[in-house]
Amino acid sequence: MLAWNIGDANKAWSAAYGGAIAVIGSLMYAIIVAGGTNDAKKAFRTHVRAEMLKIFITVVLFVLALALFQSAAWLWLILGFAVATLAYWFSLLAV
Repeated sequence: MLAWNIGDANKAWSAAYGGAIAVIGSLMYAIIVAGGTNDAKKAFRTHVRAEMLKIFITVVLFVLALALFQSAAWLWLILGFAVATLAYWFSLLAV
């Protein structure tokens, strides 16, 4: 909403796409880790695999934005990603 009020629709969509990149990566991480296990080694391996997939998906989505969304406002795209990521981190502090 802030991007829409400050700028135009292009900035708002860029910020929304940046936020979506953060949400999609975190969602994929959560889906993989949700299985849970009592074995510490298996839990650690699952966490590492999930985190690597999250980073890979994030990079792929940013590359797709670069390739397919030529008119993207890159500052707003990165700000949308950063705000969504920070919201996720701050929510973990409250748990």
